[in-house]
Order: sequence, then C-alpha cells, then structure tokens
Amino acid sequence: MSDKPSEHDISDPELQQPGPEGAEPQLSEAEREMLEQQMREVRVEDLLTQTVASVLNLSARRIVKEDEVDLEQARIGIEAVRAIIPLLPAEVGEAVREPLSQVQMLYVQKREGSAGPEGSPPAGEQPPADGGGPASGGDSGLWTPRGS
Repeated sequence: MSDKPSEHDISDPELQQPGPEGAEPQLSEAEREMLEQQMREVRVEDLLTQTVASVLNLSARRIVKEDEVDLEQARIGIEAVRAIIPLLPAEVGEAVREPLSQVQMLYVQKREGSAGPEGSPPAGEQPPADGGGPASGGDSGLWTPRGS
C-alpha cells in the first residue's frame, strides 16, 4: 500500500471543504482518527436504513404540506424506498413496509383529490406501485426505524 491517500480518504486535503472565508478546516489528530474509526464501523445497511427514513419523511411532506406539495417528488421517493427495501436487513424491511404503505395511501388520496375532471392524475404523474398492506391513517409524525 502506498503513502498516497486513496481516492476516498476523508483526510485527503483535496476532499476537505474550506471553512469560513476560505480557511481550511483544521482537524486535530484525535478528531481525524475518530472520523476514520466511524468510517471503518459504519455499515451500508445502516446508511440505507437512515436514508429510507429520510426519504419516506420527505415524500410524506411533499404530499401533505400544502405549501410544499410535489407529487412527482413524492412518487420518486416512494419508488426509491421500494427499490431499497430488498437490500435492507429483513427486520428493517418489515418495519418499513407499514410506513411506506401509509405514504403510498397519502399519495393516492392526494393525487385523486387533485385529479382532473376525468379522474385521471395530472399529466406526467404515474401512481407508485402498491408495496404494502393496509395503511392506518391519522399519524402524521415522522417515522424512524427501530433502534434509532
């Protein structure tokens, strides 16, 4: 192994973002080692779980917040979560199915409420495929995966 940092080395000065007024961030050796240790320990599944929670919450927000409604963004979020579920640990995938189903139901309700006179969705929007069981409405709180 060479002394040259790898292309993904977070301690590489070229990858560090400048601080206020263009100053380079100054990490102590202890801080740098702590970041390195965190990167060694983080699992892709953990990051995907956090990402799924964030995407589900943002998708729900794009459906229910009247000043932020964007059904196309919600549809993309729903499809992304559906694509990631098979990559998650089984217990997390199961825990995600109910919140996903709830967001899908919100999406369909909003889309049908904003449909044109023929009852079709606005141009360019396709409903996300159904990926879960029955949804229970009413809970507008943010979803977080178990153990977070």
